[in-house]
Amino acid sequence: MTSYTTSMFDQIKTALNKSDQGGGNRQYRNILKLEVGNVYTVRLVPNVDDPSKTFFRYFSHAWESFSTGQYMSAVSPTTWNKKDPIAEARFSLLKHGTEEEKEKAAKIIRRESWLANVYVINDPTNPDNNGKVKLLRFGKQIYKVIMEAIEGDDSDEFGARIFDLGPDGCNFKVKVERQGDFPTYVSSRFATPSKIEGMTEDKTNEVLEGIADLESVYTIKSEDELRQVLNEHFYCRDSDPVTEPSDPSPAGTSKPAKPAEPAVSSKSTPADDVDPLDDSKVKELLDGLGD
Repeated sequence: MTSYTTSMFDQIKTALNKSDQGGGNRQYRNILKLEVGNVYTVRLVPNVDDPSKTFFRYFSHAWESFSTGQYMSAVSPTTWNKKDPIAEARFSLLKHGTEEEKEKAAKIIRRESWLANVYVINDPTNPDNNGKVKLLRFGKQIYKVIMEAIEGDDSDEFGARIFDLGPDGCNFKVKVERQGDFPTYVSSRFATPSKIEGMTEDKTNEVLEGIADLESVYTIKSEDELRQVLNEHFYCRDSDPVTEPSDPSPAGTSKPAKPAEPAVSSKSTPADDVDPLDDSKVKELLDGLGD
């Protein structure tokens, strides 16, 4: 095992359990598109300059606009332990609102997700990605597999090897299956140590230096911007202040809301690994989910 992985492993493991991270702009086009029925083989790439930033954990919201029908999504400021007007409104309505308001608030999908840099060994749906550094976006199912390898029952077999680009490193096989209406990743696993074809010392350094700043992948909206989004696309009132539950909309400012759809369950489902920031998956989720 190379020295850089063993020396950084404790920092990476500690950071994966924390959420004190921040962010800025867009690099999301490099996120791997995972399709059902395929197995994607990658190697996790550590951040050698700051091992604590090898993973980026974030929270996000998404829902279908009640005023325009478009799919709204945003990273939640709770990612950095900051005030989030969308999260506050959702919580307040779910706890104190009328049944109608609770049903409406339940349509705001809130998810916990992670990002990681990966070296792509085999992308069966887009071979052009092979041999490049891309981004792996994942939810709780894949997170559990990684944590098992880092500090769980599989840690003796894998541990720091999952971040090693050398012959002692272990590939991560992301298996995408279907469970009901949703993709599931529970069969994903780490493989036995193997050499990456063409991974020379120079190539290793190139990969390590070519990783993305995970904190800058998504555009981060300010508190005022999030409040405006909430007013316009949830309360259907341009720039008027957000009201308390059950407070009617001011006359003359409301936009016609779309017909009510079935509320999204707040219980954990296979959809936990569906990222609300992926508009195509949000549409599929909202079209298919019921109580």
